[in-house]
Amino acid sequence: MTMAWLPASAYAQSLTQALTSAYTNNPDLQASFLAVKSAAEDIALRQAGKRPTIGASLGSNYQWTTAGSEWNDSTSVTAGIQYNQTIFDNFQTDAHIEQARALAELSKYTMRNTEQNVLLSVVDAYMSVVRDTQLVQLRQDNVTFYQAQLQSSRDRLEVGEGTRIDVAQAEARLAQGVASHRAAVASLQTSQATYQRFVGQRPGNLNASHSYSNLVPPSIDEALAQAEARHPAILSAKASIRAAQAGSDAAQAAFGPTINLTGQVGTGLQWSSNAQQLQGAQGISGSVGLSLSVPIYAGGSMGAGVRKANIEQIRSEVTAMSAYDQVRQAVVSSWSGLQNASAQIESANAAVAAQQQVVEGVIQERDLGASTTLDVLDAQAELTTQREGLIQATTSRVVATFSLLAATGRLSAIDLGLPVEIKSADDYTATVQDVWQELRTVD
Repeated sequence: MTMAWLPASAYAQSLTQALTSAYTNNPDLQASFLAVKSAAEDIALRQAGKRPTIGASLGSNYQWTTAGSEWNDSTSVTAGIQYNQTIFDNFQTDAHIEQARALAELSKYTMRNTEQNVLLSVVDAYMSVVRDTQLVQLRQDNVTFYQAQLQSSRDRLEVGEGTRIDVAQAEARLAQGVASHRAAVASLQTSQATYQRFVGQRPGNLNASHSYSNLVPPSIDEALAQAEARHPAILSAKASIRAAQAGSDAAQAAFGPTINLTGQVGTGLQWSSNAQQLQGAQGISGSVGLSLSVPIYAGGSMGAGVRKANIEQIRSEVTAMSAYDQVRQAVVSSWSGLQNASAQIESANAAVAAQQQVVEGVIQERDLGASTTLDVLDAQAELTTQREGLIQATTSRVVATFSLLAATGRLSAIDLGLPVEIKSADDYTATVQDVWQELRTVD
C-alpha cells in the first residue's frame, strides 16, 4: 500500500534486484555451492575402489667391486608396468559409493536451504530499510508538527489566549519527538548495514512492491503438503537416512572376504664396463597373482564400527522426525503471521483514517477554546502510533509472505524467476565421475 504522507523517493530499487544481487554475490551461498562440488568429488573417490590402478616404473642400479687391483662394475636398468584391482570386497565399495551419493545429495539440499535462508534474510533486510526509512520520515513530520504547535502556543501566549503550561507541554513533546526521530535514524543506519551485508551494496531508493504473492499456497493444508514434498530440510533428512544406511552396510561388509588381482610385466638389462658388453637376458617377464583375504579379528574395531553405524542410522531417523516437526511449525507460524499481518493492516488503515479526523477536529476545538494544547498533542501522538502500527504491519505482511514461501520450500531463484544463472553442481558431478578424465587433464 502506498501512503500519501510518505516521500516518493522511498520507492525506486526493486526487491527483485536485491534478491538477484544477493543470489549472485552472497559469500555464504558461494561457499555452499563449493561444498556441493567437494561432495561430488567423494563419489569419484569411492568409485575408484572398483577400478584398477595401473602404474609404470623405471629403475637403475650401479654396482662395483674391487679384488686387489681388479675393478669390476655394472649398471642395470629395469622397466615395468604394474596392475592392481580389487575383484571383490563383499560389496563394501558399493556401499561407500551409495553413501557418497547420498552425502552429495545432502550437500545439494543444504545449499538449497542456505539459498532460502539468504533470500529470506535479504527480504527481511530490505523491508527493514523500507520500514525504517518510513519511520524516519514519519517522525520527522511529527517533529515538524510539534514545532508548529510550539510556535502556536507561544503566539497564543503572547496574545493572552494561552498559558505557559501549554508552551511547556509543547516543548516537552517536541523534545520527545526529536529523540524519537534520532532513534529512527540510528535504526535506519543499522538496517542499511545489514542490507549491504546480504545484498553486497548499499541500499538506494527501495520499492517495497512485489509480484510474488501468487506463489503463496491457497490454504494451510496445501502449504503443509508442499513443504513435506520439497522443503530442503526434509529432503536433507531423507538423504541423511540414506547415507547412514549405506554406512551401516559398509561397516557390515568389512567382515567379508576380499579378492585382489595383481599383475606385472617388465624387462631389464645389465651393462658391464669392463667387458664393454651387455650381460643378462633382455627378454620380457611377467606375473599374475590372485589373493584372498578374510578378516578374523581386528581388535574389536570392526564390531565397534558396525555398532556406531547402526547408532548413526537410528540418529538420522530421529533427526528426520525433528525436521518434519520444525518445518510443520514454520509453515503454521508463517501462515498465522501472514493472516495476522493482513488483519492488522486492515485495522490500522481504519484507525489512521479515523485518528486523522480526530486530530483535525481537536485542532479546530483548540482554536475555539473547547480543547487544550495538550489535547492536540495527545491526539497527534495517537495518530503517530497508529501510523507506525500500519508501517509495522505492512512490513510484517511482506516478510510473512516470504517466510511462508521459505517454509514450503519455494523461496528459490527458480521459483521466484530471478534473472540469474542457477547454481547447480549436476554437470560437475557428471564430469568428476568420468573414468578416464585424469588421463586427459588434471584441473
